[in-house]
Formats: sequence, C-alpha cells, structure tokens
Amino acid sequence: MMNAAHPSAAAAPYDARERILPELVAHEPALANNERVLAAFVREAGLVHAPHAKTHMSPELVARQMSGHGPDTAVWGFTVATPRQAMTLAAWGVPRILHANLLVDPAAIAWVAETFLADAAAPMRYVCQADSLEAVALLDAELARARPARRLDVLVEMGFPGGRTGARTVDAALEVGWAIARTETLRWAGVTAFEGLMPTGVDPDGFPRGAVALLAGLRELVARGRADGSLGVAPIVSAGGSSYPDLIAAELGTRRPDGGARWGEPVTVVLRSGCAHIHDHGVYERTSPFGAARGDDTLLPALELRARVLSAPEPGRVILGFGRREAPTDDRFPVVLGVLGEPGADVSGWVVEAVNDHHAFVAVPTGSVPAPGTVIRLGVSHPCGAFDRWRTIPVLDAGGAVIGRLTTDL
Repeated sequence: MMNAAHPSAAAAPYDARERILPELVAHEPALANNERVLAAFVREAGLVHAPHAKTHMSPELVARQMSGHGPDTAVWGFTVATPRQAMTLAAWGVPRILHANLLVDPAAIAWVAETFLADAAAPMRYVCQADSLEAVALLDAELARARPARRLDVLVEMGFPGGRTGARTVDAALEVGWAIARTETLRWAGVTAFEGLMPTGVDPDGFPRGAVALLAGLRELVARGRADGSLGVAPIVSAGGSSYPDLIAAELGTRRPDGGARWGEPVTVVLRSGCAHIHDHGVYERTSPFGAARGDDTLLPALELRARVLSAPEPGRVILGFGRREAPTDDRFPVVLGVLGEPGADVSGWVVEAVNDHHAFVAVPTGSVPAPGTVIRLGVSHPCGAFDRWRTIPVLDAGGAVIGRLTTDL
C-alpha cells in the first residue's frame, strides 16, 4: 500500500477557483500534527492505539497509520464496526483487527474461521466481542462446524442501562466470560466497553455520568476473571472514542498519573479513537481534551469543505453550492472559516442555517454581498459523515499544493 501523501516536484499549486466545486480537501500539516500528538499521548499513558477505521475506510490513511509517519507513530492495529469493514481491512493487509461489535452472522463467522483461524501459525489476528450467553453459543456452534485450527479471541463487552450492546452488570459479564472459557472454539481474550454514549450530563471532572463506573467495571471484571483463571494471559482491555481519551488514560492506562502501576499483571490497553487523527470543527472540537488550544498538544481539523457562492438573492442571505449530500449535518451544520485567497476577508456573523441536497442557506450581516463564484472555506463536524460523502479527497501541503489523494472504500 502507498502512503497518503506523495510529494512530487511536478505538483502544481492547488487553486480551488480553477477546479469544479464543491470539494472536500485534507491538510497534510494537520494530519501530521495529529499523528504526533496522539502517538505521544498513548505512549505516555501506557496505551496502544487501534484507530477506528470506520471513520475514513481509506487505504491510504490505513497504510499511513500502520507504517507510521514520523517517529513512534505507527499504530497497534485497527478497529472496525462491521464484518464487511473487517473484510476490507484484511484485503489491505492489516495484521491485527479489533471488531468492536458482536459477530452473529453465520457467513461472517465462516469467513473469520477461514481467514484468521484455519492456520494456527497465521500472523493475522482478529478479535470480536460478545455480551450474552446466546451470542457465545452462536459463535461456538458455528465455529464447531468449521473446525478451526485455533480458537477465536473474544472480548466480553460491558454496557449500561439504556445503551446499545454490552452486559449490564459485572456479574452478567463474568457469566459471559465463563461461557467463553468453557468452549473449545473460543478464548476469553479480554474486556471492552464504549463510554462515548453514556447518558447526557457530566460528572465533576467533565466526563459523562456513569462513565467512570463503567470503566471501573472493566477493571473489576479483569480482576475476577484472573482470580478464577478463566481470563487469558495478558488480556486486552479496550475502550474509548475520540471524545474522552483522557478518561481512558486516567481509568485504564497502565501508567497512572501518580506514577504507580494500575494493573498487577500485564495487560494491553487499547484506545479505539478513530476521529482523533482527523479532528473537526464541531463535535470533537467541543469534546476532545485536545480540542481547545493546548500548545503543542492541540489537534487540528484536517478536513475543509470548499464551495462557491451561487447567489445573494436577498439582504442578509447567501446561497452556497453545497448541501447535505456533500457535508455531514448530524451534529451541526458546517461553519464558515473564510474566503479562499482572501485571508483578511471578514466572515464573522456568517452562519449556515439550513441545507438542501446541494444548497446551503447562509445568514450574513446586512451589506455582505459576495460575488457569485466566490470560494468559501468551511469546517465540518463529525469526520465519519464527511468521508461517507466523498470517494476522492485531495491532500494539500502547507502551501496549498496537491501532494496526494485519499480514496475511500465504504
């Protein structure tokens, strides 16, 4: 696989005014900065990083993150949400895949058995989750038919009342772990949870209510599984999206803030943040501990949407040539950053208020009448939804030259 950026002496300066817009671009300096910040963070906290590839499903970004782009920036593995995503990453040569979901499709179980378990010496590793005795029974029955050469590694997932998947109590999760350990086809390889969707409201430290207790449940589950010998050696402990990596470090990291050791025996603590490498101008700018200005530790939004002014049909309103088909709107509408080629242009007070499929309604101060064709720069919220909408994304260097492309395989 090739790296995301391919510097070339022939690369011409990128001028969006000479291209057909709208267009989503990625900024190489931001990508490199975010890789450096995250690598330092996981190293200092005693974590490893398995970025959630669902964010981008880009072979160029996977190759870049897998090989590293600077000192100590290579990742431990990659996370996926669906069997199809796992199939795609396996085809790209990813050696370690963490499927942060339940594996219940018989055809997908058969594919996992053939791809990862048929050869006991195969270097590729796949890990999935289970949260109930029924899920364990399904995996065991399907794998028993396949008669694999090695066991499937399974993480017991803990959840919370009102959440999606995951055992609701430590006792229930322990029962799932014991059921895994009793089979001849599965291995209880660790524990997992996702704290990002905990009920709204924050505790005194600014985290979702109950998130600290959820992660404490993972620690208890590991301790009880180790005490009775049912949990595998050096288990995986996995959690974390892009909003609260500091919570994962504080509650699960192998290096406690006070310098002490949290785990009595070896563990691999896997952070699954997928959007952090990309960051944004919305949800993660608000929720990430690296979103506010932190000097060298600040994440930078790597994506930028560019669209032309179509019309200024009435005072106080401008119509731009993009809509929900080009930009995610599940968190909030894109924010206006500026005018391309006019760094001093005043866009304060410009607010995207509504979108159609390919039109954006922008409120502007009375008297602002940009000419049709003017290129407006916008920031987006939620990188996953942005990558969903584009198959090719130019990568720009600090001077605006195209130095590579990101493609997506969704």
